[in-house]
Amino acid sequence: MRLRCAVLDDYQGVAAGLADWSSVELTVHREHFSSRDALVSALRDVEVVVVMRERTPFDADLFSRLPSLRLLVTSGMRNASIDLGAAAAAGVVVCGTGSTSGPPVELTWALILGLARHVVVENSAFRADGPWQSTVGTGLAGKTLGLLGFGKIGVQVGRVARAFGMSVAAWSANLTAERTAAEGVRLAGSLEELAGRSDVLSVHLVLSERTRGVVDASVLGLLKPSAFFVNTSRAGLVDQAALVEALVGGRIAGAGLDVFEEEPLPAGHVLRRLPNVLATPHIGYVTDGNYSVYFREAVEDILAFAAGSPVRVISG
Repeated sequence: MRLRCAVLDDYQGVAAGLADWSSVELTVHREHFSSRDALVSALRDVEVVVVMRERTPFDADLFSRLPSLRLLVTSGMRNASIDLGAAAAAGVVVCGTGSTSGPPVELTWALILGLARHVVVENSAFRADGPWQSTVGTGLAGKTLGLLGFGKIGVQVGRVARAFGMSVAAWSANLTAERTAAEGVRLAGSLEELAGRSDVLSVHLVLSERTRGVVDASVLGLLKPSAFFVNTSRAGLVDQAALVEALVGGRIAGAGLDVFEEEPLPAGHVLRRLPNVLATPHIGYVTDGNYSVYFREAVEDILAFAAGSPVRVISG
């Protein structure tokens, strides 16, 4: 008998067409389950669940309510919304897939450039037969890009900045001058120094208990009034109330955001309304290439599990 498998949060409805699911009894859920009870009802009899990134958290309570679940597959090899200890206690194997770092780099720059050149404002006016030129853009050459985090994504974002003629500085808790110098990047002495120097501050950290809320009101207060703040990493890295206050008060020029405390972001949320916010609905990793890898390797994970030799196992 084929395993019963559910794919969650397939917003675009593409999962079924990006891999060969013929080995399982597949159900795809395009809409996000806002109710825990509705989620449990939909998954009660399935043995395999495939989740997209961190859209649906799996905690001890949820595992306890899904006694048929045997395998949980997540896109990527890291998912902070899965309680790995609870999964192990429930006898559920957790596996991941490959992913690439290029797409979030590209979106970071889409947000930076969109903010700097007022692309949405000008395009909206263009389509509405509005004024022909109403803004003055911010040139990036000679400005400073500050990178909070200098892993694979941060390094690539910095390389693009240098191509635009920007200087680049970076900081994180364990970052060394040797590592930044190899990329032609200056190591800031502290997060406070980085914020004060940056014309654009872009966040590229992994969310952990140590980094949660690292960008707080004091850090935001050090940004120049002309500075842009960009976050394509995780909302939890930033004090959201302090960010909204800085934007509402015009204390920074704008923010480019792809991640939010609650996703989907509720209708009417202040971040949907602020004119100095350029936001996208957590699409940093949403590309044809990444999705093809996610779902093809998810099927590989399922087949390997069914054969008794799980691959790409994620353990706590």
